[in-house]
Amino acid sequence: MTQSHSAVSPPEAYGPVPSPRQLNWHKREFYGFLHFTTNTFTDKEWGYGDESPVIFAPTAFDADQIVQTAAQAGMTGLILTCKHHDGFCLWPSKYTGHSVKNSPWRAGKGDVVREISEACRNHGIGFGVYLSPWDRNHADYGAPGYIEYYRNQLHELTTEYGELFEVWFDGANGGDGYYGGANEVRSIDRQSYYDWENTQEIVRRNQPDAVMFSDAGPDVRWVGNEKGIAGDPCWSTINVNLLYPGIDEASFKTRLNDDMVDAWGSPTALLNAGDRQGDTWLPAECDVSIRPGWFYHSSQDDRVRSAENLIDLYFKSVGRSASFLLNLPPDRRGLIHENDVQSLQSFRSRLDQIFARDLAQGAQASAGNIRGGSPRFAASNVLDGNPDTYWATDDDVKTPELILTFPQSIQFNVISLREFLPLGQRVDRFAIDYDEGGAWREWCCESAIGPHRLIRGQACKTERIRLRIVSAPVCPAISELGIYYDSKGISE
Repeated sequence: MTQSHSAVSPPEAYGPVPSPRQLNWHKREFYGFLHFTTNTFTDKEWGYGDESPVIFAPTAFDADQIVQTAAQAGMTGLILTCKHHDGFCLWPSKYTGHSVKNSPWRAGKGDVVREISEACRNHGIGFGVYLSPWDRNHADYGAPGYIEYYRNQLHELTTEYGELFEVWFDGANGGDGYYGGANEVRSIDRQSYYDWENTQEIVRRNQPDAVMFSDAGPDVRWVGNEKGIAGDPCWSTINVNLLYPGIDEASFKTRLNDDMVDAWGSPTALLNAGDRQGDTWLPAECDVSIRPGWFYHSSQDDRVRSAENLIDLYFKSVGRSASFLLNLPPDRRGLIHENDVQSLQSFRSRLDQIFARDLAQGAQASAGNIRGGSPRFAASNVLDGNPDTYWATDDDVKTPELILTFPQSIQFNVISLREFLPLGQRVDRFAIDYDEGGAWREWCCESAIGPHRLIRGQACKTERIRLRIVSAPVCPAISELGIYYDSKGISE
């Protein structure tokens, strides 16, 4: 590299950019939920809070089988429902008797949280915790004393089980319950009751690298549905003032939690799509279960999602720059059911088949403009497999083209694109063209690239493919352009 080339500076960041913890989270893309509690044994989705710990009695609990199933499916982590709305704790919390320590499982000496967390480390995947803010069992729920209880438990989970990659806060808050024997309805002021700023500080202090999820973050947002589908496009940024004009960000987050409970109010459309002009980097997480329910029900053993359905969800979540959070409910044995395992194995096989060979690796990359003429920003960077390198252009070149030329004709029907996230989400709209008999034909024209954009379409044969930036407020910074062929194609 010449002296002049080495002096070429990178583009300035555009708009909001992800924090280091968000950047690490973006790399995970696909991970799992484990919904497991007394509901598994009562055949309910939401426990009332009056369930006896005695009913929690898995007959063959095997954390290794659960985690191995997830790891072999390609999941990068698991989030366990350590305490759901029923208040039953899957660890022997010092602050309540409503936990595994008063169940017959492991003679009261067991700890589901510890066994799952250790199995995750053994299999090289991340571990995360879900701690429901609502507790239908605790006598003090609705009073100030419960907040101290909740924070004590959050401290336990964030200090006693190793490194966490995510802490999950559900949006369900208040209603009827058992409440220490009081069969009644309790309401709270969701804007102030939990004092989220100070409650979340426990996570920041004890697990600084963990992201926090709630309907509105502060690190990861809900996608607005439980179908596992992100908007098209799904921007990683959001503008709180579009929802509530004049409201500050902290007030927005508490207000949004209020509106989302039970009825899942009107802001869901914005959560699903994000906001191109957003002032906050708040990417979406797509949560969905492999079965109709979140907890195991034997009546749903024949209603497990097919491999092709999971592939479709993968493209509509990961492929739209969100994450794919797939729930795997352990059964009453304490295992992932055979039907779920089979579906996951078939899904993994299909995904591996689609992405087995990146056809772009045999191509030559060229572009009409390279930033400062420097190899540091060369077109070939989109092919090197290094997420820290990227193709960029001069600041005034905002709608450039990049061409891949292949040594022989290839057939493709899947495109993978990524932007260099530390510089923000820069491209508004892009197109992919292919050479047909010496003339360019448009294959797709879409909005948003971001962390990861996957496009499936018609199978075409060509010797050249062109990435065309159609519109952008600044020069692009593209770190990956992958070309693939799915021999099975899109399932009808």
